[in-house]
Amino acid sequence: MKLHCDVEVVSRHLPALGMRNRGKGVRAVLSLCQQTPRSQPRAGARSDRGGPHPTCLLICTLKDKRGTRYELKENIEQFFTKFMDEGKATVRLKEPPVDICLSKANSSSLKSFISAVRLAHRGCDIEAPLSTFTPVKTSEFEKFKTKMVITSKRDYPLSKNFPYSLEHLQTSYCGLVRIDMRMLCLRNLRKLDLSHNHIKKLPATIGDLIHLQELNLNDNHLESFSVALCQSTLQTSLRSLDLSKNKIKALPVQFCQLRELTNLKLDDNELIRFPFKMGQLTNLRFLSAARNKLPFLPSEFKNLSLEYLDLFGNTFEQPKVLPVIMLQTPLTLLESSAQAVLYNRIPYGSHIIPFHLCQDLDTAKTCVCGRFCLNSFIQGTTTMNLHSVAHTVVLVDNMGGTEAPVTSFFCSLACYVNSCDMLK
Repeated sequence: MKLHCDVEVVSRHLPALGMRNRGKGVRAVLSLCQQTPRSQPRAGARSDRGGPHPTCLLICTLKDKRGTRYELKENIEQFFTKFMDEGKATVRLKEPPVDICLSKANSSSLKSFISAVRLAHRGCDIEAPLSTFTPVKTSEFEKFKTKMVITSKRDYPLSKNFPYSLEHLQTSYCGLVRIDMRMLCLRNLRKLDLSHNHIKKLPATIGDLIHLQELNLNDNHLESFSVALCQSTLQTSLRSLDLSKNKIKALPVQFCQLRELTNLKLDDNELIRFPFKMGQLTNLRFLSAARNKLPFLPSEFKNLSLEYLDLFGNTFEQPKVLPVIMLQTPLTLLESSAQAVLYNRIPYGSHIIPFHLCQDLDTAKTCVCGRFCLNSFIQGTTTMNLHSVAHTVVLVDNMGGTEAPVTSFFCSLACYVNSCDMLK
């Protein structure tokens, strides 16, 4: 019976000697082994206990593959199991006077292991098969890896799984045309780098990686970023997203639900517009979208508060002198009801109203007065100095400009007239 976890063996004599333990565990393999006359304990064994074949605890580390043995029968002073659901527990031995602190263990495996240790302490039979006193192989510790970097097809693992404990995985220049589903089983993954491959589509199950903070998809063949990903657990976990050097033409309006984003790279795509609710990305600090096909910026872009902004090489258009007027008089029932739903923040969803109406509400435009409009509006453009939203701005063009056109929407002629100064 084995348990993989972090282990720290703390001597209770240290405080009396004015010394402190280093307070950091190491990756280890814990085994319950059958004691035989040939295999006597190496750490504080008490041979008068437990009959001819007592069970002992064997702790093996990468530096000590043969391991250290601790007798268990009637040799445990106390169990500390309050945090077993978090993968933590402590076993306090009588001899030697040490505390064996376990952490980063699978909670269900830890509970089973501690139950077996209790039985060994009482001298009872353990139903689970016991291990032998054989040195642990190095391959056992590969399961504890937290970082793996693969930069060639030759090194890509085809016949074995990725270590389940990985927190950082990079597989670049591997010729991947789709995301390996084995990666989506790495529940501890925090950083996933799939740059320089040939990936065309992202599976929605990426959103099941609840701890994912950084996602690098630079230099692939992506044409879109799905709505399902925008509405997944990435909303609360994702901090950094690199979609540069792809073929993305537009991002869905739901993209702005990834409100924990602080770093967003969209360089060298085919973007023809930003999501018009871009201002909802209130945590965004670094935005790079150079060398795209953006003709203008959405009005909510003014709500951003950036440290760095790069929009160089876009095809920004000159502001139009005359506005585009699409006012409807009287307002349609759809327009009036949509304004009421959005203004009063009435919850809606495809389980309540038809899906196409949900899409209309999601893509509603916001007037400068705060009201909403669907198909009845006035559209005007003006220029904005990008320094008003970012501390550091890369020049927009080779002429040294830092201004870009911004489009605004107005729900009525009165709102447009009151905002004429802004459009001059």
